[in-house]
Amino acid sequence: MESLNTPESDAHVPTWIQALGLPGIVDLHVHFMPDRVQQKVWGFFDRAGEQGGPDWHIAYRQSDAHRLEALRAMGLSAFSTLNYAHRPGMAQWLNDYSTDLARAHHDVIHSATFYPEPGVVSTVEGALNAGAKVFKIHIQVGGFSPLDPQLDDAWSRVAEAQVPVVIHCGNGPHRGEHTGIEPIRELLRRHPSLVLVIAHAGLPDYLAFADLAAEHPSVYLDTTMVGTDFMEQIAPLPQGYLQRLADLQGKVVLGSDFPSIPYQYSHQLAVLNSWDLGAEWLAETVWHTPRRLIGASRR
Repeated sequence: MESLNTPESDAHVPTWIQALGLPGIVDLHVHFMPDRVQQKVWGFFDRAGEQGGPDWHIAYRQSDAHRLEALRAMGLSAFSTLNYAHRPGMAQWLNDYSTDLARAHHDVIHSATFYPEPGVVSTVEGALNAGAKVFKIHIQVGGFSPLDPQLDDAWSRVAEAQVPVVIHCGNGPHRGEHTGIEPIRELLRRHPSLVLVIAHAGLPDYLAFADLAAEHPSVYLDTTMVGTDFMEQIAPLPQGYLQRLADLQGKVVLGSDFPSIPYQYSHQLAVLNSWDLGAEWLAETVWHTPRRLIGASRR
């Protein structure tokens, strides 16, 4: 199958989008955080090489304003903010930041988070009432189980609202106490209508999470860092995986992890392009499927 011309740099992304016949692209895995949180996150990645992994150079260590303009210049029509709480008392503060950012910028997808703590249902309800279109949960960094009893009613409310949850639940790049596919299988057994977007396609357990997406109508995969030169050093794609992704057309959405990526944004798109899954698959992944997900909520 013939590929589109590869976007060799960020400056080439608009032409690549135009060649797909799309008015833009939608990225469901972008982060915008309060500055003191963002600086701590970047500090963590700055030390990645000291922990035995590859050096992690932040490609877009810029202000919010500069990063907003960079995404728009590449032709992104909508992108998330994906804050996530990793201790009690953070979620509401992060949600307030995300709410303000979405109100100030029409192309920012209103994002929210929650954490297993007293009042979590009120936090979720408040976020939904404020207009949240996507939630972010980070099982690894948060250090909690998605099956924590404190979350039961919150999950029920999110499932009822049909607002997708981008959930970092895989065992990579580092295994956590509660990561892996089995807690997610049980979560879906308890809340079968919950819409989950598996961050990083569940790496390194790509095939298991692809099976889950194939089996479950409300489970999707995001492409964040998948197949990039950097991630191939840590969690290379297994044999036959690209055919699995081809079969999952309509269940895969664009994710990037911008701004905390150690390469240009265009590299992620170039990787998707190199898989030769066709223009229709690409258009579904970068435009049609994510737009359906953020437009399908029932508050």
